[in-house]
Amino acid sequence: MTYCVAVKLNAGLVFLSDSRTNAGLDQISTFRKMIVYEKPGDRFMCLLSAGNLSISQSVREILQVEKLKNEGGEPITIWNATSMFDAARVLGSAVRHVQQRDGAALNAAGVDFNVSMIFGGQIKGEGMRLFQVYSAGNFIEATPETPFFQIGESKYGKPVLDRVITPHTPLDEAAKCALVSMDSTLKSNLSVGLPLDLALYEADTLRSDKITCIDDNNPYFKMMHSTWGVKLREVFDSIEDPTWDGAHTDVPLLCGSSRSLPLKKISNESEKLI
Repeated sequence: MTYCVAVKLNAGLVFLSDSRTNAGLDQISTFRKMIVYEKPGDRFMCLLSAGNLSISQSVREILQVEKLKNEGGEPITIWNATSMFDAARVLGSAVRHVQQRDGAALNAAGVDFNVSMIFGGQIKGEGMRLFQVYSAGNFIEATPETPFFQIGESKYGKPVLDRVITPHTPLDEAAKCALVSMDSTLKSNLSVGLPLDLALYEADTLRSDKITCIDDNNPYFKMMHSTWGVKLREVFDSIEDPTWDGAHTDVPLLCGSSRSLPLKKISNESEKLI
């Protein structure tokens, strides 16, 4: 499995992915799930992928040569698209290309056509955009109300994103939040693993020099991992234990409710089976 997350902010974009793949307990490997397409001064794009590894690798290769017909002009590719929307359309076309080529054979072998992707960036002349692309090649776009996307093992890392991320979150703070989200996933799911790939893009720069690989020797990630665990425990310990009569707290657990109590059966030895 895998876990990838991307965040769209007023200040820029954050992309983070793990690198573990597995096809059973005896087939655990490391493959990069992030790829950056960059033409400094013209465009910056980042692609994260999850799902069947052979499908996502095929899509990544085809994407660089995939073309959409453009009436009255040259075909649209990710390198000449004038909008991220058109670039996402090219990615969707690449997904469908692989499905049409390999889908029947995969289905005959009992393998689902399973791939999901996050694709975002900025092309000169427009603002930043972020998309989630599905296995059918269709996609949705991030909004101020939903400023991040997750693919893969998303459930463990979602709570902290929901509580912290807004469009106004500073870029470095969002990167920290994404790493905490990843750390929570690493803690709870063995199918997600180091090393991690992290890319930060600052709005309107049309390039990035903040791309790094994080392994288990990275000092910041080690510090964050240990600190997050300690702080969670401190916050947990600071919350009072529940009491039933209010003797030790102003907010007792036992209180009136308009709902009926749970059902409770009491043994009655006088009852006889008939």
